[in-house]
Amino acid sequence: MYLDGDFVDGQGDDLTSVNPATEEPLATVSTASAADVDRAVTAARRAYEGPWSAMPAAERGKYLFRIARGIAERARELAVVETLDNGKPIKESRDVDVPTASAHFFYHAGWADKLAHAGLGPAPRPLGVVGQVIPWNFPLLMAAWKIAPALAAGNTVVLKPAETTPLTALVLAEILADAGLPDGVVNILPGAGDVGQALVRHPGIDKVAFTGSTEVGRQIQSALAGTGRALTLELGGKAANIVFDDAPLDQAVEGIVNGIFFNQGHVCCAGSRLLVQESVADEVLDKLRLRISTLRLGDPMDKNTDVGAVNSAEQLQRITELSATGDLEGAQRWTSPCPLPDRGYFFPPTVFSGVTQSMRIARDEIFGPVLSVLTFRTPDEAVAKANNTPYGLSAGVWTEKGSRILGMASALRAGVVWANTFNRFDPTAAFGGYRESGFGREGGRAGLAAYLRSDEGAQA
Repeated sequence: MYLDGDFVDGQGDDLTSVNPATEEPLATVSTASAADVDRAVTAARRAYEGPWSAMPAAERGKYLFRIARGIAERARELAVVETLDNGKPIKESRDVDVPTASAHFFYHAGWADKLAHAGLGPAPRPLGVVGQVIPWNFPLLMAAWKIAPALAAGNTVVLKPAETTPLTALVLAEILADAGLPDGVVNILPGAGDVGQALVRHPGIDKVAFTGSTEVGRQIQSALAGTGRALTLELGGKAANIVFDDAPLDQAVEGIVNGIFFNQGHVCCAGSRLLVQESVADEVLDKLRLRISTLRLGDPMDKNTDVGAVNSAEQLQRITELSATGDLEGAQRWTSPCPLPDRGYFFPPTVFSGVTQSMRIARDEIFGPVLSVLTFRTPDEAVAKANNTPYGLSAGVWTEKGSRILGMASALRAGVVWANTFNRFDPTAAFGGYRESGFGREGGRAGLAAYLRSDEGAQA
């Protein structure tokens, strides 16, 4: 693990990272203990009060530019490691995860010496030491989402990657070291949930940023209540992808497929509920099944693979169990005819039609390649069904009418609404949700605000 500028053995039990596509071990990783967490927070505090806060903002920005270039230079290696450790197709790691991670550091590097002009108060200042906990679905990208704005704002960081996907975070640590980042500015501590718990509860942390499940987010919010520490949460989702009868249906089908089968559905903002206007529902389903039948499921390292491996045996079991409830409650299951590999954690692309709002597959986040299809007749009914969820992270709207897009975007209770596309991200645009999808934003000026305070008060 990476602590105070050095790669050191942690005092926690070693963990073995497993390739989900083969079930074979990839690497043995050292993990942190509570004492290591304390050392990391102390090192981050020392760096914050020492060289990092004393450094001119433009100089801090230069470090972020170096990190961005380092990610770009090691892009092939990072893509391979991400795919082996996570199970996602190599073309997604190569074309989405790694370039976007680099883009986040480039974007935030430009903000480092311009914070006074960001509209975040007359004298925005960093919060201090930030504890960050990230999930396993986008390991490198989530690390970049968290670390880049924190450093640009002048904070120092202690980051815990997910237990099942620590490897790209440790390669990133090498890039940080090669960039000459001062000791203690970023510390990366692999481990299980106990390490994350020790980090978010540590009294030396000034802000916690967490991406993960709603259940764990509630626990963190409860633990930090009354402490005065800043908190942002990016949690689960059950996004509605809404297709109107005037939509370009072939384009919409591509968006539906990307919305739910990208990264095996391991996406918090996945379009897992498809709402189709009744008059075109049969046509859309026919086109959708035909398109899904062409998807290739298998070896994630094959550049032709469209759907890779589920990240862990535990997640595969959850997907399987939740899908079984759809059968029990009367939905009609359709499964892609693609053959499954003989080993590894794989689940075929699956579509449930005849779904009602009361079914678990329409309410619970499955976090896998499973799509629930509902129908609607009017825009008001579409809005009512889309908003009938405890989540509020994202949504999609497919129609040729610009006025309808704007009206739906205003009515949908979601942090991000895509129009005639889905799953598109940019570091300049804020991302986050409402209700049980969390609070706070990442990316853009709003994401910077979560790591700054001004004379008018904390901006988180």
